[in-house]
Amino acid sequence: MKIRELSLRGFRNYEELRLSPVSGVNLILGDNAQGKTNLLEGISYLSTGHGFRTRKEAELIRFGADFADLEATVFSGDRDQQLRAVLFAGRKPRQLYLGGVKQKTFAGFQGLLTTVLFCPEDLMVLKTGASCRRRLLDHALCQLRPGYEKALTEYNRLLEHKSRILKDFREFPSLADTLPDFNLRMAQLGSVIIGYRANFLEKLDRCTARYHLEFSGGREQLKLHYKTVSTILDPKCGRIELEQRILEHQESHLRAELESGQCLTGPHKDDFDVELDGISLKAFGSQGQTRTAAISLKLAEREIFREDTGEEPVLLLDDVLSELDARRQDFVLNQIKTGQVFITCCEKDRLTDLGEVFMIEGGCLK
Repeated sequence: MKIRELSLRGFRNYEELRLSPVSGVNLILGDNAQGKTNLLEGISYLSTGHGFRTRKEAELIRFGADFADLEATVFSGDRDQQLRAVLFAGRKPRQLYLGGVKQKTFAGFQGLLTTVLFCPEDLMVLKTGASCRRRLLDHALCQLRPGYEKALTEYNRLLEHKSRILKDFREFPSLADTLPDFNLRMAQLGSVIIGYRANFLEKLDRCTARYHLEFSGGREQLKLHYKTVSTILDPKCGRIELEQRILEHQESHLRAELESGQCLTGPHKDDFDVELDGISLKAFGSQGQTRTAAISLKLAEREIFREDTGEEPVLLLDDVLSELDARRQDFVLNQIKTGQVFITCCEKDRLTDLGEVFMIEGGCLK
């Protein structure tokens, strides 16, 4: 899998950009705030259907422009595919085209361009709040499993409605009568989400442990633990049982939800813990251990994509190498000898022997 051609018009700070990347390493150089990360975000958008720094499409459109036009020729599935997304500044919905044919939803794009993104924030994702780790899971699973994205989208919509009911029901008591219907459907969708996450985390645990063992010189054993609804003892038990366990948890938390005005139960609270030699990384891990584990996690994600799809995903490294010491840089660079890679970097005198170099200045290719 590789991008042959990339075109951005009116996207972020790009008036117009045309790029012909190589099949191997593409080094995107430039000073801060010139558009390096924006370029990666354009690639990510065509892969996932949204930006990785915002969910508001209006923020992706160049200031003063009426629309943004993203287009890529991707070699995928043994043939070239033409992907195009047009985003509009007003309320007009985006337009998506595959091979020139308009698509009703992003589902037609899924699997054609898979990406693994690694940015500086990810280096500390294992130390931050649970929402960052859920986002890591969602980013991967939405690309790998169309059924997951469909369930997650509907679940989040229902979560928003239920949250509004819980906030407003004191003023309008009859709203509480609708909660059983919301809870049932959210339990059904929640069982799908939890099932997908449990299976993915099992693979991620196995692959991450192998990378981390190699990375640490065989000194540290890493283990991932999935944390979901407390009434679920086995998250791989099957959807019917998962649904029942979620309903039990909802019922036991009904009073607390009504009193707090918040939705307290469901996979929107999920998390996963990381242990090194049986000790919590979040509580006791050093910065070096945390970064090593995060790198192992991302390399494992890339391996799972390769195994699942049969193709090497495009790897996006956004200014990560400058955040690492020499040993960690070497480990990452030794793992990216295959597949197409985009690396952004500010230092013009480093890494230029890795592959093709592209200079970005003020949203222009120099």
